[in-house]
Amino acid sequence: MAEPERESMEFDVVIVGAGPAGLSAAIRLKQLNPELSVVVLEKGAEVGAHILSGAVVDPVGIDRLLPDWQADDSHPFKTPVTKDRFLLLGPAGSLPLPNVFMPPLMNNHGAYIVSLGNVCRWLAGKAEELGVEIYPGFAAAEVLYDDAGAVIGVATGDMGVERDGTHGPNYTPGMALLGKYVLIGEGVRGSLAKQLIAKFSLDEGREPQKYGIGLKELWQVKPEHHKPGLVQHSFGWPLDSKTGGGSFLYHLEDNQVAVGFVVHLNYKNPYLFPFEEFQRFKTHPAIAPVFEGAKRLSYGARAISEGGYQSVPKLAFPGGALIGCSAGFVNVPRIKGSHNAVLSGMLAAERVAEAIAAGRANDEIAEIETDWRDSAIGQDLRKVRNVKPLWSKLGTYAGIALGGLDMWTNTLFGFSVFGTLGHGKTDAEALEPAAKHKPIEYPKPDGVLTFDRLSSVFLSNTNHEEDQPVHLKVKDMALQKTSELGVYAGPSARYCPAGVYEWVEEDGERKYVINAQNCVHCKTCDIKDPNQNINWVPPQGGEGPVYPNM
Repeated sequence: MAEPERESMEFDVVIVGAGPAGLSAAIRLKQLNPELSVVVLEKGAEVGAHILSGAVVDPVGIDRLLPDWQADDSHPFKTPVTKDRFLLLGPAGSLPLPNVFMPPLMNNHGAYIVSLGNVCRWLAGKAEELGVEIYPGFAAAEVLYDDAGAVIGVATGDMGVERDGTHGPNYTPGMALLGKYVLIGEGVRGSLAKQLIAKFSLDEGREPQKYGIGLKELWQVKPEHHKPGLVQHSFGWPLDSKTGGGSFLYHLEDNQVAVGFVVHLNYKNPYLFPFEEFQRFKTHPAIAPVFEGAKRLSYGARAISEGGYQSVPKLAFPGGALIGCSAGFVNVPRIKGSHNAVLSGMLAAERVAEAIAAGRANDEIAEIETDWRDSAIGQDLRKVRNVKPLWSKLGTYAGIALGGLDMWTNTLFGFSVFGTLGHGKTDAEALEPAAKHKPIEYPKPDGVLTFDRLSSVFLSNTNHEEDQPVHLKVKDMALQKTSELGVYAGPSARYCPAGVYEWVEEDGERKYVINAQNCVHCKTCDIKDPNQNINWVPPQGGEGPVYPNM
């Protein structure tokens, strides 16, 4: 039987990802030229469904994109930051760090505590008012090229494919969306961005991208424990001094508190269990009282790009550009990236609009690449470029102290005594064989303050059709057994925040089980597998988590 023909639609600009970068690019394009046809593809079931961030948002990008936003009562920025607090945690106590010692860029005055998912829903409304077409529930699964190798569009994934790859009764082929330019704003470690970076060698001459895994819960706390506008960051316990990471408590409106924990994915010990470290963190005497009598509402996890200034790949390629976290614009010490995502979407949109007005299409817009380092994005990232390498090389205490000093010299004098440091190994290469480490014993969850992964995934509203091809592609199963299990003691069973991977005993043999239906699309496996043997690709559109307000 002949394959059903793939339908196609043509636009001026195709944008992949309805995050802050993609939606800002769409809005800016229509602001500049209302006649442009712009489409945004979103793999989540709705805009915001896959958006997870802390989030304390610096409104500098929104101010530039929508200067009159504060006059709109529908905006989600309800809770301005009123107080910053920094803590160093030990096993039994905490040490507050005076704000006066913090570089000015660490001050959150003027920022807002928000749900970034709700910010994206709001931006989507603004985009649609301008005539942008937004297609949620459609995962961009393939890049389309012309005969010369330039990007001309993307194709959405087929729907209704059975687990064995055959077409089920509800099979529908994907659709081709063609554009004069394609902007890739998939977020961290996007599957199409990864392909484009490899095809066009966009990372040539750059440092390896670095990552963290961020885990977050949203709680409803007692009114007496709620301090709206409080932003608290901490580091130290339960992580040892050689393992990078930190934590946050953000007090939003309506007696809600967002609590999160970040583990840098360059950790060495394969027995480390980021989810369990997060649960342990909540039991600290400086943290636990906030959650007395509280109710957990949501859970989620996602990777964070941490390479910064020296790891940003070349942005422009023939036919389009990378924007937002697909490029890696997170300011690590500030734990902020959405402001730069908005600015990068705007920057790309302005250059794309110029190119289309000049009659150009499907070529490389070199100006996008040359602009960003001189822009507010480059200025933001350049000041903090050595914080992550110093932390990685020297450990938490010396690394943070020297990183703080480096931020001060960059802020006051515009230079660094360290120049620009490199990152060295990838996060996958940083993992050491299990023989060099001892297993870590973690306490059992109490179901009140601490929980297991499966009950947590339930709160993420994650769902996948089980009878479809597994979207976590293990390239060589034999290598997974001899190396991932045999050498590294099966770290995927621990680093995954959703319990996707298990090594189970079956007929006296260890078998690798992939519970793909649990996947929250964080991409940690794609990043941390020591052999780079797992490739994350999108499942059917509309699947994965549905975060209501993360």
